[in-house]
Amino acid sequence: MCFMLYVGTTRPIPRREWIKDAPDISVASLTEHDSAIKAQFRSAEVQCIGSTAGCGCDFPHVLLQNGEWPIFDFEDAERVGTFSQNRRALVTLLRNTGDTTIEIYGLWWGNFAKEPLSREDITLLRILEPDFLFREQVFYRVSAESVPATRP
Repeated sequence: MCFMLYVGTTRPIPRREWIKDAPDISVASLTEHDSAIKAQFRSAEVQCIGSTAGCGCDFPHVLLQNGEWPIFDFEDAERVGTFSQNRRALVTLLRNTGDTTIEIYGLWWGNFAKEPLSREDITLLRILEPDFLFREQVFYRVSAESVPATRP
């Protein structure tokens, strides 16, 4: 099973298929299976964002273990590099929505109806910081107000 990342925006993010031979982040519509996640969002549109792994596993994250988030081993250079690549791609994707506030919720596959354990307000640029990790079952309200969009 996998870590999954869902993003709420005012308008749909253009869909992108995940391609195994050319991994990049992907954007998919909700399916019947994960549609319960929409109840957690206030945004008009909710979509699943996949990392270079296809799921959300290559986004910087930690999963709950015995009710706590473990300390991440930042000595794992390969994992840190993968996280960095995916966080930059995610920030570019989110910045280009033009939204000033974006909602993000990450959780374990199949736990779509689980309520967040906590809610946090962060800036879009916080995601770029090397020590940032999405924590499972934390709902993020992301401010992108002072971050201009970039052209693809």
